[in-house]
Amino acid sequence: MTTLIETAEHKALRDAVAALGRRYGRDYVARTVAEGRPPTELWAEAGKLGYLGVNLPEEHGGGGGGITELSIVLEELGAAGSPLLMLIVSPAICGTVIARFGTEDQKRTWLPGLADGSRLMAFGITEPDAGSNSHRITTTARRDGADWLLTGRKVFISGVDMADAVLIVGRTEDARTGRLKPCLFIVPTDAPGFQKRAIDMELKAAERQFELVLDDVRLPAEALVGDEDAGLLQLFAGLNPERIMTAAFAIGMGRYALAKAVEYARDRTVWKTPIGAHQAIAHPLAQAHIDLELSRLMMQKAAHLYDAGDDIGAGEAANMAKYAAGEACVKAVDQAVHTLGGNGLTREYGLASLITAARVSRIAPVSREMILNYVSHQTLGLPKSY
Repeated sequence: MTTLIETAEHKALRDAVAALGRRYGRDYVARTVAEGRPPTELWAEAGKLGYLGVNLPEEHGGGGGGITELSIVLEELGAAGSPLLMLIVSPAICGTVIARFGTEDQKRTWLPGLADGSRLMAFGITEPDAGSNSHRITTTARRDGADWLLTGRKVFISGVDMADAVLIVGRTEDARTGRLKPCLFIVPTDAPGFQKRAIDMELKAAERQFELVLDDVRLPAEALVGDEDAGLLQLFAGLNPERIMTAAFAIGMGRYALAKAVEYARDRTVWKTPIGAHQAIAHPLAQAHIDLELSRLMMQKAAHLYDAGDDIGAGEAANMAKYAAGEACVKAVDQAVHTLGGNGLTREYGLASLITAARVSRIAPVSREMILNYVSHQTLGLPKSY
C-alpha cells in the first residue's frame, strides 16, 4: 500500500536538505554555469552530510533507504533553486544497479565513493540512431579471451567530465540464438580507446553533455555488471529510478518557479491592490500548485512501489510520474514568468532560463510521446502501430 503521509523521518530529511539548498540557492548555480564548472562545493557537502547516498546500502556507506528518500533530496534541492542533475545518474541509476546486481567486489569498489560523493559515475545508453531504444543500440561488446572489447557511440551523456567511470549499455551476442542482448559495463573514463567530446548546448547548465566514442575499449571480465543473461532486467532496474528522479527534478524546479511567482504576486501592487488578489493571476498559480502536488503523489507512489520490489508496478507509475511532473513543471514555469511580466525575463529574478530548462523534463530521459505509447500499450492494452 502506498504511504500518502510522510513519516517524521522523511519530513526531517526534507527540512534538512531544504536548509542546505537555501545556503547555496539559485545564485550559486548561476555562478557555476557562468564559470563553466560543475557544482562541486554543493556536491561535496551533500555527500558529507549523507544525502547523496541515502538510497544505498548501509554496509557500503549509504543511508539504507531507497529511491523514496533520494527523490526527496533532489526535489528539495530543486525547490531551493540548486538541483543536482547527477543525483539522477550517479546514485540513482548507477548506484542502484550496482547495489542490486553488482559483484561484491564492484560494490566494495564503487558504492562507498558514490555514497559520499568522492566518486561519480555517469550513465551511457542514448545513441545517435537509437535514442534510448535498448533494442536498437549498436554499441557492442565481444569477447577477446577473458576480456571484453567495447565499440560504439553514445550521445547526451551527462557529467562525463566529472565522472570516474561510465556505466555503458552495450549489447553482446547470445551464443544460443545469435541475437544481441543488452549488457551493462563499468568503463573507466581514462580507459584507452575511450573518447569524449562536449556537445555545444544552447541550454546552459552546470553539468555538461557529451558524445562518447568507444573504439575497442578493452575491459576485464569483472567490468560486466551482473548476469550476462539478465541485462534487460538490470537495465530497467536503473531506468525506473531515472524516471522517478526526473520527476523529482521537475517538481523541484516547478516549486521554485511557483514560489518566486507567489512572492511577487503578494508584493507587486498595481492600482493599490497586490496583483495576487486578482483571480486572473491567482487561479493559474493555484492550478500550477495543484498539478505539482498531484505529480508528487504519483512520484511517491512510484518510489514506494520500486522500493518495495514491485518493478512492474513501479515501471507504470514511474512513467506516469515523469509525464505528469514534466507537464506540471513546464506550466508552472510558464505561469511564473507570465506573472512577473517583463521582470520574468530579467536576470535579476532568474526565471527566464528555466523556460528552456523545464522542457528537458518533457524530453529526457524519455519523451512524453513514448510514455503515452507505454501507457496505451502496456496499461490500456491498445495495439501498436509500430
